[in-house]
Amino acid sequence: KKKTSSQFLCGDHKCQNPNSLPPKKKKASHPTMATSNKMDRGTDALKSHVSSMSKISIRQTRKGWLQEILGCEAKNEFKYFKEGETEMFAHSIDDADCMCRFCCPMIYPYKTPVMEVTTNSELLVVDRPFKCAAGPCKCCCYQEMTVTSGTELIGKVVEDCYYCVPSFTASDQNGEAVYKINPPTCMGGVCVNCCAEGNPCTKKGCCKQSFRIYPASQQNTDGDAPYIGQILSKPKSLATEIFTDANAFDVTFPENASTDQKALLIGTTTFFNSIFFEGQQ
Repeated sequence: KKKTSSQFLCGDHKCQNPNSLPPKKKKASHPTMATSNKMDRGTDALKSHVSSMSKISIRQTRKGWLQEILGCEAKNEFKYFKEGETEMFAHSIDDADCMCRFCCPMIYPYKTPVMEVTTNSELLVVDRPFKCAAGPCKCCCYQEMTVTSGTELIGKVVEDCYYCVPSFTASDQNGEAVYKINPPTCMGGVCVNCCAEGNPCTKKGCCKQSFRIYPASQQNTDGDAPYIGQILSKPKSLATEIFTDANAFDVTFPENASTDQKALLIGTTTFFNSIFFEGQQ
């Protein structure tokens, strides 16, 4: 008996022609799971303002200048501007008491909510516990800071073990390292490069200090190693320099940074202000 076209011999068994079999059912995919992995965390206010940003300017205000002239450290208040410094979209003020700010200006604990200007809705909250101050080297009691938005954890920045050049690791909500952050270096990575942003004796580089942002997977972060973002401390006006310790920062986000990663770097900026710039003026 002749075999039909839909059958063929497979050893001693009769098998169906694979071309005539009904197609196998594909396993159901889980689009919601894939979407949730890529979805930005945080409040709607955070997403609406930060998601499309490539740069942000953060300015510490001169609020409390009379208080500072009299020797008491005023509360840190910041204003947040979109690129170009033309549109202020958020503000923040820390909740630390006067005695902590006066006695421990660079290490005092605080919790700082960043609020939208028009609606006073929360964008993010920066929470910094009391830790030992940064120094020429560090091997314990590391400085750290946590960023949340609404009820969600955004990430954390922790000081690394280092000598001569301070370094930090930024991690996401799962504790996975996202960025390495440290000042530009010279002399084989053992000194901070004070001329990285220009000659400090000229207008271009005067009073500028930067922290460069690198991918967590990048091994070399010394010297002229390529970086993907930057936190830049800029000079202030003469009156601001004399009468207050207000600081100004420009933040350039990594090109492919998500909204929550940008929020983490915004919190990192005010965190660095308290570590490296408070109490120095």
